[in-house]
Amino acid sequence: MSDTAPSRRLLILSCSMTKRDGPQYMLARDRYDGPIWRTLRRVDPEEQKARVAFLSAEYGFREARTTIENYDRRMTPEIAAAMKAGGLGTRWPLPKTQRHVMPSGEHPGMHIASMTEHGRKPFVEVCLVGSAFYVDVMQHFLDLFQEDGFVTGSAPVTEICAPIGIMRRQMTIWLNRSLQDASGDAGAGVWG
Repeated sequence: MSDTAPSRRLLILSCSMTKRDGPQYMLARDRYDGPIWRTLRRVDPEEQKARVAFLSAEYGFREARTTIENYDRRMTPEIAAAMKAGGLGTRWPLPKTQRHVMPSGEHPGMHIASMTEHGRKPFVEVCLVGSAFYVDVMQHFLDLFQEDGFVTGSAPVTEICAPIGIMRRQMTIWLNRSLQDASGDAGAGVWG
C-alpha cells in the first residue's frame, strides 16, 4: 500500500445543522445532510479517496461511520474550549450529572486509534473542513494526533474555512487531487 492510499488520507468535517430523519441511529455520514456532507456523498460515496471523521458539539471527534442519534447542539466557545482542554481522553457527550461514575460516551483517542490500526498506519495527509470554531478544535486534535503518532509529523495539512460554496469546491478538489497526483507532484494548500 502506498503512502497516498485513501486509507492514509484523513478528512475531518464539521457536523451539520441539517440532519436526515430516519431510524434512531444512523451512520453520521448519512445522518448529516448539509451541503458539505451531500458533496462528500456525491464525490466519495464509499470513502475510496479518504477516511472521514467529524467533529460535533454533541459527539466530539468520531469516525464518520459511527452511528449517531439526531440532535440539536451548536458549537460554542465554551464547548470548543472544553474539547481542547479535555484532549484525546474526554468522553463525549459530556455527562449530564457530576456523579462519580464511569462516564458514558466515546473519546477522540479511541476513534483515531481505530482508524490508524493503533498508529501502525498513521495518516500521511489531512484536510480540515468547517467554520473557525470547528477548525480551531480540529487543529488542536491534529497536533495531539501527531504527538501520539496517529498522523505523521510531515503530513501536509489543508484547512478549508470559507463560505459554503467555496468549501464544497475546495474539498472536492482535495478529494480528487491526491488520487490523480499520487506520484507526489502536487502539494497541499491552505484555503479560506
